[in-house]
Amino acid sequence: MEETLKIGKRVFKSRLMVGTGKYPSNETMKEALDASGAEVVTVAVRRVNLDRTKESMLDHLDTGKFTLLPNTAGCYTADDAIRTARLAREALDTEFVKLEVLGDEKTLFPDNEALLEAARALIKEGFAVLPYTNDDPIMARKLEDLGCVAVMPLAAPIGSGLGIRNPHNIRIILETIKVPVIVDAGVGTASDAAIAMELGCHGILMNTGIAGAKDPVGMAKAMRLAVEAGRLAYLSGRIPKKLYASASSPLQGLME
Repeated sequence: MEETLKIGKRVFKSRLMVGTGKYPSNETMKEALDASGAEVVTVAVRRVNLDRTKESMLDHLDTGKFTLLPNTAGCYTADDAIRTARLAREALDTEFVKLEVLGDEKTLFPDNEALLEAARALIKEGFAVLPYTNDDPIMARKLEDLGCVAVMPLAAPIGSGLGIRNPHNIRIILETIKVPVIVDAGVGTASDAAIAMELGCHGILMNTGIAGAKDPVGMAKAMRLAVEAGRLAYLSGRIPKKLYASASSPLQGLME
């Protein structure tokens, strides 16, 4: 049976989610999204014209093919994030929201207290909340307890391309909560994606790593293959690490 990813009430085959910003052109964005195999694409509500009577980046997205995941990027207060999520639900007719409440303009790290406040309010209103958070197992557990349908810890600062900075915390989060763990932010190349998936993460969301590459379409395909390979490797079970060599061809039973 083909493995699927369930988030809230929705089921997906692809474990790679892709952003729609920073591409050199809308045409490149469309080609990259197709090459990625993604089924979920994120839309920054504050940076996109949601008026469907006017030209918008949304005109270049096949909503019959992709599930739109609006995000509250650029929000620095709980109230602002809540208002933005409500606007997205009305304009895009979706209960899904990637919740971001930032606490610092330089690092773009999340404001944990405001994030919990906004998540609590939106969940009460029926939203399926996927919160962008730091790699703190305690925060992940609190967000799950509130009713978030997934948790999205950062691998590294947004757009940094540094890869998984703290794999140990990610592993602890995976052991701590039961909802899907989607790594968000910091993935720069295919090996970063594979490492995240080999840790046991359920999926990855990325934008800059693809959109900012010299060849976004080629990188999108590389990321798709890396996510698939990393997931398969995790499910297959790697061999234990050893300090010394272990012969691949045992000596026992050899004729003298």
